[in-house]
Amino acid sequence: MHSHKSLFCRMALAALLLIGQKVSAQQLYSMPKGQQSRVSSFENLNGAKGAGGKTNNGAKGNAFESLKAGESKTLLEITTAGIIQRIWLTIPDRSPNMLRSLRLRMYWDGNAKPAVDVPLGDFFCAGLGRPIAFQSALFTDPEGRSFNCYIPMPFKTGAKVVISNESKSDLGSLFFDIDYVQLAQPEADMLYFHACWNRAIQSQPGKDFELLPGVTGKGRFLGVNVGVNVDPAYRNTWWGEGEVKMYIDGDTSHPTINGTGAEDYIGTGWGEGAFTNLYQGCTVADTAKKQYAFYRFHIPDAIYFDKNFKATIQEIGGGMDAEVKAIAAKGVPLVPVTVANYTGFTRLFSNPIVLTDANFPKGWTNFYRVDDYSATAYFYLDKPASELKELAPVAERVK
Repeated sequence: MHSHKSLFCRMALAALLLIGQKVSAQQLYSMPKGQQSRVSSFENLNGAKGAGGKTNNGAKGNAFESLKAGESKTLLEITTAGIIQRIWLTIPDRSPNMLRSLRLRMYWDGNAKPAVDVPLGDFFCAGLGRPIAFQSALFTDPEGRSFNCYIPMPFKTGAKVVISNESKSDLGSLFFDIDYVQLAQPEADMLYFHACWNRAIQSQPGKDFELLPGVTGKGRFLGVNVGVNVDPAYRNTWWGEGEVKMYIDGDTSHPTINGTGAEDYIGTGWGEGAFTNLYQGCTVADTAKKQYAFYRFHIPDAIYFDKNFKATIQEIGGGMDAEVKAIAAKGVPLVPVTVANYTGFTRLFSNPIVLTDANFPKGWTNFYRVDDYSATAYFYLDKPASELKELAPVAERVK
């Protein structure tokens, strides 16, 4: 009986794999109507038809260009309908300072305000400006020396991509490709791609960090990558007890989606070590430098909204009660939230007990704290520009 059941399972799995292969193959050999392939690079800016490799008599002559301090370069500027399919870019100086100082902006359909306005490194999922070799569903860095993005970015009447060097150092070489298709007609129900960067170096205990500040319109939250500089004043307590909250379509005091912790949000548990998967990962888990960078992409688990949306994460950590008391005694800002032990949760806001009280329960104590959070959020919106503020000044980004 067991052997027959096993055989049936293997046959069913094989059938599903064949179906998947057939669908994939059909997508590969089907010819879509009204699409033309283009690549913008320094060898053929904007991917003009029949205009590639004109310098140096067709031999390799303009593979890269410099980007001096204070200079901006337009990598793509076209007036047509289309979809950006891939962006590849590499530079020789991949230090945190340079990756935070380079500013990447993308504009759709002739809008004066960019839909994407982010530090270059953070956009490509190099949290805290620390690139590593990794592969995910949306971003890859094959050997820690280059940046790839595979997020589809459609537009109806035009696209513009600009990179600016806001550092005090010249960049000797910049290489890039922007792969896109021109469309005869834009898709009627397409959404525009957006990305924004936010940082809170200092805050107040109990104030949640905004992964994505509030946006209005109809769209989809695609995901986020987050960087945390852990404050050493909290010693070796755990920083990542904060819950991710998503406020959807009019939510005010309480969100519709509420997580259980930072490491839980990216699909791991009991702490957060380095790993990279298709939809979630932790690229940096540096206990010596007290730095963490992690990502989560909502692809199989889509997050849609019809009117407005905001995503936050609580700045909450945890440690045993004795250590938390010792930290508080030194004047480090913290607010106890709960104590967990074999009896369950003691909810300190429902049952107020002062940390210094002799009856304060023993156990794992979760507490509001203040660390240095930054995040790049990715989302689609039904309009080519949002109401979000422009990117923070370079001094704030690199501090």
